[in-house]
Amino acid sequence: MFSSPSTLQGAAIVAFGDYQPAQVVTNADLTARVDTTDEWIQSRVGIRERRIAGPDDTVESMAVVAGGKALAAGGLAPEDIDLVIVATCTAQDQIPNAAASVAAKLGIVAPGAFDVNAACAGFCYALSTASDAVRAGSARNVLVIGSEKLSDWVDWDDRSTCVIFADGAGAAVVSAAEEHAVGPVVWGSSGERADKIYLRDHKYLYQEGQAVFRWTTTELYRVALEALERAGVDPSELTAFVPHQANLRIVESIARKLGAPQALVARDIVTAGNTSSASIPLALSRMVERGELPSGSTVLTLGFGAGLVYAAQVIRIP
Repeated sequence: MFSSPSTLQGAAIVAFGDYQPAQVVTNADLTARVDTTDEWIQSRVGIRERRIAGPDDTVESMAVVAGGKALAAGGLAPEDIDLVIVATCTAQDQIPNAAASVAAKLGIVAPGAFDVNAACAGFCYALSTASDAVRAGSARNVLVIGSEKLSDWVDWDDRSTCVIFADGAGAAVVSAAEEHAVGPVVWGSSGERADKIYLRDHKYLYQEGQAVFRWTTTELYRVALEALERAGVDPSELTAFVPHQANLRIVESIARKLGAPQALVARDIVTAGNTSSASIPLALSRMVERGELPSGSTVLTLGFGAGLVYAAQVIRIP
């Protein structure tokens, strides 16, 4: 009944972009408000400073800047984009979605547009969806953005959370390509533990830190290894490992279990904080900008967060 291509085309990331608010909040700044110390924060989560949105920064405005940079880096015009996906769990309004507004502000006319809420795994979920859309012929160029304003949902008098979360946006353009450069996604969820990270009183982010730490450090490396296996990549072939920047101890624990000592491990959390779905594309964009990921680099991504949900895939840098 329906005609379809005989073979799937390839999909590849062709460019990145990012945005961080101008306001830097150091650990010393936080010690003036809550009972904590720089040593305590760095030993527990590995953060020295984080970026916090100003009054004019919104999930949408940050996404627009990051998305615009990705388009420019890829040499693409707004009319080249036919699908926009925004990964976010911190939109102030559920209706309308952020993606359509972001697309309009970027001058992208009549694209498909939707939001993805998979919390801190959101970018990996959105990237896989974009790759599948391109490979199936539903889109040629997809703008994928992770954008979060977590500061709107943080109790700034709760030292267990206010030291962790931050704001920012990261973006990538996924385009049709001769070769497939976005590996198969390995994703899943542990919904029976959804109460470990949630909005307390529908107002403030809350997490059971020890439970989340145990889950991430004892179980998720297997997800990362499966993503490598499905992509046909040996750990020894990895250029870099870019997981969600949740906690430096978590990042380093998973990295050790991968058995890839040569791989560069993203530690963006030290100066950017935990930016949820923005953390992976933000780290990737900054690493590419610094020349740490030359063209052809093989990178393993791993997102995980509230839900509890997770996703991992291997990508090749353009």
